[in-house]
Amino acid sequence: MTTVAIVGTGVIGAGWAAHFLGRGFDVVATDPAPGAEDRLRADVTAHWPTVTRLGLAEGASPDRLRFVADAGEAASVADFVQENGPEREDVKHALFGVLDEAARPGVILASSSSGLLPSVIARGCPHHPERLVIGHPFNPPHVIPLVEVVPGRDTAPEVVDRAMAFYTAAGKRPIRLAREVPGHVANRLQAALWQEAYSLVERGIATVADIDAAIAHGPGLRWAVLGPFLNQHLSGGPGGLAHVLAHLGPPTEQWWRDLGRVHLTPELAATLVAGVDAELAGTDQQALVAARDAVLDRLLAAKAAQPDLP
Repeated sequence: MTTVAIVGTGVIGAGWAAHFLGRGFDVVATDPAPGAEDRLRADVTAHWPTVTRLGLAEGASPDRLRFVADAGEAASVADFVQENGPEREDVKHALFGVLDEAARPGVILASSSSGLLPSVIARGCPHHPERLVIGHPFNPPHVIPLVEVVPGRDTAPEVVDRAMAFYTAAGKRPIRLAREVPGHVANRLQAALWQEAYSLVERGIATVADIDAAIAHGPGLRWAVLGPFLNQHLSGGPGGLAHVLAHLGPPTEQWWRDLGRVHLTPELAATLVAGVDAELAGTDQQALVAARDAVLDRLLAAKAAQPDLP
């Protein structure tokens, strides 16, 4: 594969474009929004120092980006299609109707959807629903390795195999879900944490800033290295996970029963937004994003240098 179509060039699409350019692909991008090409080229330029630090493939260049006005034209010349349109079923159906019509047979149509079921999106593919798969990245896509590959009811197994191989060859760390579920895996895990975080704020137990600090300066540091199961296993010492489950399982079950159930009311939403505003008072958000990405860059390099990490 040499050419990737990026359909939709917002935050996620621009990150994908920068990543694929950095991996030595030709990228043909499309987005109907006014000024989309200028914004995309500016975003790729802004991302390029980070992409460069992460390592460029031979021949990688932002000059290999081409912008076209029509999604069908982009799909017709692509070896792989990465769609990043709005999270609306009607928009997805209309868009994938065009992509399915224009793409050559056998070209995978991957959606970056963060939670829609691939079987639902595939209703928009009148010819080849078997080639549609979710390829959900994590923001920012040009930095974070994870891609969730999710098949729908009609997705051919060999399409999932090929998508996994493609993302791996493109420098990603894909995981393969056995079946579709709303929100996939990582967003469902995030949603569970957000539910309790929102509840703690709503109940006045901790502030937005304190909850951010509790994760960023506590378990989040370990989670950036190993996942929840391996972290639990290591915390059990010689007894490992079996010891943790035997000794901390009962109190953990009690905590589960006490977790908050929240409704995102206008009042709670206003409280959360105000909390973030207070936490960021006097902070340059662009500088914050740059600092985040610089730390992620160094973290990824450090992890890559440790062969004992999974």
